[in-house]
Amino acid sequence: MFKIQDTPIPYLPVLPQQPLPIIIVGAGGIVGDAHLPAYRKAGFEVVGITNRTRARAEKLAATWGIPHVYDSVADAVAHAPANAVYDITIMPEQFVETLNQLPDGCGVLIQKPMGDYFWQSQEILAVCRRKNLTAAINCQLRFAPYVSAAREMIQQGLIGELYDMEVRVTLETPWELFPHVMVHPRLEIQYHSIHYIDLIRSFLGDPNSVLAKTLKHPAKALSSSRSTILFDYGDTLHAVINTNHDHAFGPENQESFIKWEGTKGAIKARMGLLMNYPHGVPDKFEYCLLRDGEQPTWHTVDLEGSWFPDAFMGTMGTLMQYKNGEISTLPTSVEDVINTMAVVEAAYASSDGASPPGPLS
Repeated sequence: MFKIQDTPIPYLPVLPQQPLPIIIVGAGGIVGDAHLPAYRKAGFEVVGITNRTRARAEKLAATWGIPHVYDSVADAVAHAPANAVYDITIMPEQFVETLNQLPDGCGVLIQKPMGDYFWQSQEILAVCRRKNLTAAINCQLRFAPYVSAAREMIQQGLIGELYDMEVRVTLETPWELFPHVMVHPRLEIQYHSIHYIDLIRSFLGDPNSVLAKTLKHPAKALSSSRSTILFDYGDTLHAVINTNHDHAFGPENQESFIKWEGTKGAIKARMGLLMNYPHGVPDKFEYCLLRDGEQPTWHTVDLEGSWFPDAFMGTMGTLMQYKNGEISTLPTSVEDVINTMAVVEAAYASSDGASPPGPLS
């Protein structure tokens, strides 16, 4: 927590009063890089893990002290505590098959994206409804410390009426670190800008429409590596995403930020994780409040934590809180994130010169 004009600004995730045991399905790099560090920091208990290649699960279990390695999802379910929540970290085409094997009514956190195509998103939603699952999507950028701080400032009215939100990413992304992702036919928006689409929705709601173009690099085999997405929220509210993962010209002019502008002030947050990935650079959180008779002045606040791993405490923590009845709304529920996927689909339709799948709001 920090203070602005004696106003407290809490931004760290609120953890559940009664954490629930976790079963992890999948043992990819993101599990060791973010999920398990976040859960250890939060004090969450991971009781077991399963993966198609058992050796990968065994390696993570040995490193992180996970007591049980299961041969399959069915084996994990058979031996799981009754109140376990499931953390699904596999590829989207495996979601429906896996969800069908979970106990009816259980809690589950599903890795983003919620399907590779909108029809898959609809299938996932249908399974979660049929089985009465308490299901959330791991859209964790919503819970990054700098995002939570900005959200609190905006909710308290410190920057006035929000009229502009921008995300800009200009850097060199080492896609080779993600071999299963880099070959995807919908790379940039589906697996990267989806974070920002979901983030903008969490602040501004569903847009009336989107105008988008996603592009290839002429010398790379990637399906796409640069995108511009413009959201229609009417005549005064501007929201845009600009990404360029091909800026291979050194760090001097690289950028990675989210910016919010309002009638009384502005906030800018540098997403340090994405620069010089995977090592990253420090985050930076700045704000400027307009005051009568004073020149605009920017202030910098040192925030605790970062996107990785701290935001992952937020997605899992809110799932546990909601499952326990400690909160009344599940922020990244499948019922909400299906609308993020509709915007993603509309962005691809716009880029392809086609019609979107249906109304966005």
